[in-house]
Amino acid sequence: MNMESLPRGSHPAALPFPHFPTRQQALIWRNWEMVSPSRLAAVLHTDEQTVLAAAADMGLAVPPRVYPDWQAQGYQTLIRNNWHLLDYPQLLELIGRPAAELERILREEDFFWTKAGKLKPDCGPLSFHPLTPEEERQTLELKETLRRYFPAPASLEYQVPPFAFDRAPRARPAAASGEAPFEFNFIHPFSVPAGDIFLNPGPDPLPDRMLAEYAACGVKGLWLHAIMHQLHPIPGAEEFSAGAETCLKNLAELVAKCARYGLGLYFYLNEPRGMPDAFYERFPEWRGARADGAIASANCTSRTREPLNWLEDACRHVFAEVPGLAGALMITMSENATHCHARWAGDCCPDCRNRPVPEIVAEVVGSIERGIHAAAPAARVIVYDWAWSPVGGTNDLEFEYAVLEKLPRGIYLLCVSEWGCRTDSGGIQGSVIDYSISQIGPSEKSVAVWQRARELGMKTAAKVQLNNSWELSAVPYIPVPGLVCRHLDNLEKNGVDALMLSWSLGGYPGGNLVFLTRSPAEAAAGFGPQAAPVVEAAWRKFGEAFLNFPFHVGVIYLGPMNFGPMNLFRLEPTGYQSSMIGFPYDDLTGWRAIYPEDVFEEQFRLLADGWREGVALLKPAVKSVPPECSGDFADLENVAVAAECHFRSTCNQIRFARLRARRGEETVRRKLLAILDDEIALALTLHEIVRRDPRIGYEACNHYYYSLNDLREKIVSCEDIRRELLNS
Repeated sequence: MNMESLPRGSHPAALPFPHFPTRQQALIWRNWEMVSPSRLAAVLHTDEQTVLAAAADMGLAVPPRVYPDWQAQGYQTLIRNNWHLLDYPQLLELIGRPAAELERILREEDFFWTKAGKLKPDCGPLSFHPLTPEEERQTLELKETLRRYFPAPASLEYQVPPFAFDRAPRARPAAASGEAPFEFNFIHPFSVPAGDIFLNPGPDPLPDRMLAEYAACGVKGLWLHAIMHQLHPIPGAEEFSAGAETCLKNLAELVAKCARYGLGLYFYLNEPRGMPDAFYERFPEWRGARADGAIASANCTSRTREPLNWLEDACRHVFAEVPGLAGALMITMSENATHCHARWAGDCCPDCRNRPVPEIVAEVVGSIERGIHAAAPAARVIVYDWAWSPVGGTNDLEFEYAVLEKLPRGIYLLCVSEWGCRTDSGGIQGSVIDYSISQIGPSEKSVAVWQRARELGMKTAAKVQLNNSWELSAVPYIPVPGLVCRHLDNLEKNGVDALMLSWSLGGYPGGNLVFLTRSPAEAAAGFGPQAAPVVEAAWRKFGEAFLNFPFHVGVIYLGPMNFGPMNLFRLEPTGYQSSMIGFPYDDLTGWRAIYPEDVFEEQFRLLADGWREGVALLKPAVKSVPPECSGDFADLENVAVAAECHFRSTCNQIRFARLRARRGEETVRRKLLAILDDEIALALTLHEIVRRDPRIGYEACNHYYYSLNDLREKIVSCEDIRRELLNS
């Protein structure tokens, strides 16, 4: 692939990072112990000794302990960290991947191009240069700041390495009160990304310990992203399916491994998936509409039936070759480019423009269902009504009913349980789009759709988030069992047949999953008789606090909650808009969505203060926890404190963005300085937690939101801003 073909979007000027004397030092700092010094030297067109000396001058650990897993499993973090530092040629050299592979990541890995803001900042080439006397003075100041907060070299090190999830704390399975009251359920594995898991599964994508823990929690199945042309080639385009036989072999091994623990393996299908432009040059009749800002065209299913014929054949082939597959769930609108109307761009296609959208959706579903059931009649076909709506609309009952009428009857109809729930936060009313833990389902809309599906002879499934949500996905679970159990009880009373327990986030094998088979009182008993009432009281306090979350789809995608203290303060507006779970920047307008600034800040203050009260309840209880329960209690406290760091930091970021324009006023300057102090304290607290718990800050499809380097950078940045405030 030609590097010039990589997307650039509007290509604005890259952001500066004034807390580093030079860009080259920012590059070394942000990648230290994540990328080898030799690779950094190659990127900077210098030698390794020069890079080592530059790192030592900043106070970084020399020689570094390099963790190679960042290249293999954390490349999205590396890309984000260097998005404003390196142009494409140097970025590719840093991550050690060809242009075609980066294009695939941007196009296929869970909207990465969208998460990047649909733009590549204009960085310009970067080369190492000797420091000027002023840059040397600033570098010494940076080193002194680092040493002030981290005086011992050991305090810079991971105690448990990133990605070492097998060494992470895990809740000890407690005695269950019975089977979960649903036919089946399934969840996304905590540590499996949205990459090419079947072609390059790594050393052990589904370790035995993790599978045993899922089974102990009452989980019945796992789901993984799949792209059908990577498993079954399109005739005449086999070069786009290199390694298909290897993928099928690895898939069969994962299916067999899961089965040993009573777990079924399900595909997530978003098909027929849009292909690279080179494909359509050979198959122009397949090329369909292209949504604004997209980097892939859809496949037209009206001009020719070849995409649907191939899709049916691919599903039949894969389920025949891997007979143990439990089934598949599918999204047919909104996600990636698939059919012309999938991204509401069908009017751009002369062949699809005047066709009813429900008919096109049903044709895709029918092709997948026929293919799967031809090879595996007992496999479950789960049809997700995600974003079924007319152009520019939200989920619409009339539209959904029209789709349901055309669907095959032997399916499960999956709805987000809480989609459509009315919200009222700080007096600002709205409704749930996407999913939530703070808003308890099911909604009237979902109940109505399930009822219509039952009338048509279909079974029903609820998509829920038990462990976490985009409200806070940087912790493995949000400890609010009261809210989770109320939701599960509501679904049981509604007669829902099955549960999808998570999207890519929330797949930790523990946490709130235990409430599938036990009550909060039963789970609390696992902390010992004296600590149990305290734990229950803390859970209630966390739940009460979390109800203050100012829910809106714009808030959960664009707000800074998931990045927490990692996100940098800026004294001057950057002008960049926050992107979907990618770069929060300083975009208060984007963060707050429908909420006025004062209401938005107040809701996060209520959440953060209430959460702190829950943490305060836990602190003294540690003395009453029996030794055999101490690990469980330490895990709960660890996760709760990490969550507090994110919530309080979000409140700090809102306040800072609101106040910075008035920093010339003495009272405002004092408030800003106090925010800096609190943010440094939060970064230090979270830094210590991340050192010992590799789960914190990780989400499967975004990799790590931050590293230890990033949290230390926030501290250095805060001190730099402090100096500017005091000297202005």
